[in-house]
Amino acid sequence: MGMLEKTDKFDPDELIEEFEMVTKDAERVQRDTLQKILEENGRTEYLQKWGLNGRTDPESFKACVPLVTHQDLEPFIQRIVKGDASPILTGKPITTISLSSGTSQGKPKFIPFNDELRDSTMQIYKTSFSFRNREFPIANGKALQFIYSSKQFKTEGGLAAGTATTNVYRSLQFKNTMKAMQTPCCSPDEVIFGPDFQQSLYCHLLSGLIYRDEVQVVSSTFAHSIVYAFRTFEQVWEELCTDILGGVLTSRITVPSIRTAMSKLLKPDPELADTIHKKCSGLSNWYGLIPELFPNAKYVYGIMTGSMEPYLEKLRHYAGDLPLLSADYGSSEGWIGANVKPKLPPEFATFAVLPNIGYFEFIPRTNNNVEEQDHIEPVGLTEVKVGEEYEIIVTNFAGLFRYRLGDVVKVMGFHNSTPELKFICRSNLLLNINIDKTTENDLQLAVEAAAKLLAGEKLEIIDFTSYVDLSTDPGHYVIFWELNRESGEELLNECCNCLDRSFVDAGYLSSRKTNTIGPLELRVVWRGTFQKILDHYVGQGAAVSQFKTPRCVAPSNNTLLQILCSNVGKSYFSTAFS
Repeated sequence: MGMLEKTDKFDPDELIEEFEMVTKDAERVQRDTLQKILEENGRTEYLQKWGLNGRTDPESFKACVPLVTHQDLEPFIQRIVKGDASPILTGKPITTISLSSGTSQGKPKFIPFNDELRDSTMQIYKTSFSFRNREFPIANGKALQFIYSSKQFKTEGGLAAGTATTNVYRSLQFKNTMKAMQTPCCSPDEVIFGPDFQQSLYCHLLSGLIYRDEVQVVSSTFAHSIVYAFRTFEQVWEELCTDILGGVLTSRITVPSIRTAMSKLLKPDPELADTIHKKCSGLSNWYGLIPELFPNAKYVYGIMTGSMEPYLEKLRHYAGDLPLLSADYGSSEGWIGANVKPKLPPEFATFAVLPNIGYFEFIPRTNNNVEEQDHIEPVGLTEVKVGEEYEIIVTNFAGLFRYRLGDVVKVMGFHNSTPELKFICRSNLLLNINIDKTTENDLQLAVEAAAKLLAGEKLEIIDFTSYVDLSTDPGHYVIFWELNRESGEELLNECCNCLDRSFVDAGYLSSRKTNTIGPLELRVVWRGTFQKILDHYVGQGAAVSQFKTPRCVAPSNNTLLQILCSNVGKSYFSTAFS
């Protein structure tokens, strides 16, 4: 280990300098990166099929190779999964497969993963850490990381498969990088890799409390997991205190490997138990819980943009005065940009694209229909314009060529010559019945508007999703809400009308006025419904670290609709346009 630790030390100033250098001449770096990708993979069946014949310049690449979606690549990926080791998409054989969370489409996508993707992950981690550490220095501390690794399994062709986060967490490089950043995880590996998420979560909390004075960062992959962890803490804090007081682990932890690992950490500590008990008893509605528990924490860190924005209010409640820092921008398919302006609040976070981790193109977004959108020529990384919205196209080192990621971003500015992107929404998550085109972002804004009506009654939306109900004529939008407690009828009727009126899409408004879309329906589900959705995905092998509540449920996603519809407590129809 000694050797590795030496080589993994890194100098944040050096990394910042390197980042400044590659972003100064982003166009040249992009050409070089594409050349490298095509030299490594030019002999593959996929690229030969498009007649590139060894050319590596962007012009030939764009002229020969078509834009694709995951669906187009699926037959090729399936052959790799089944064990075909010939150069199909990559020159070197793929030995690992990443699974996307599967929350958008109802089933996980298989995505090739290799050493280059792992290395670019570490590059992004280290780059954004260097910028973060300049503003919020941390030294010789620990991180309370709510991370969970699902099991890796073997595909029928013998490849290791797991969620993208699992493939990273299981690599030695991840551990060394966390060490080099001076924020090793408080929890033993057995907790991170445990088979039971609830038991792992309990032990993450317990490990954090044992090391409470050393914790300098509280983080998770997604903001949702941090909120979920502290909502759980509200339920189990007294039990945690009992464990610390007597030095004996609760009987609810039954996984032998976790019990063994935790019993090494846990010693009777009446003083610590008493401190935590006093802190928790003294809080008003758990406001400022995180800094009370972890007095030396500098910030809370995780992905907080896009579909995570609805959890920010609750996260701020728990974090009190601690800054919330948004983590980097990527997907199961690979990374795109680093947050190099960590002081910006999450709602304004931007991500500077690293021009050497992939080749990027951008399709300008128009307000025209999807078919027209498909005929617009993409532009290069350095050709994008500030204030415009684009869909991202990725070419990476792991066999994705001109791949439509499905993300819409807005260019907020430039860092040297590389663009700074703000994540807007997924391009495919649309509620659509007639001529309406409602994005995830539109839905979020409507829910936020209606949530303001609840605030006065101290009511909170724990989670929400939506779906298009075409069983009625005309079809209508259905919004599902889970609230922290019961609410009066009148208030929920008002919320329902507010939701209906808050959709800004012109197509929706005109369709509602002419009744070609029916009145919006608000269905309030029982407490714990969204927990059942999480359990369902985890049961299918998804990692909690990667779980995102789907904001729009596809009609084909029967299981999810069944969970939601069988847990509806009350339902309300809008009278906003009648």
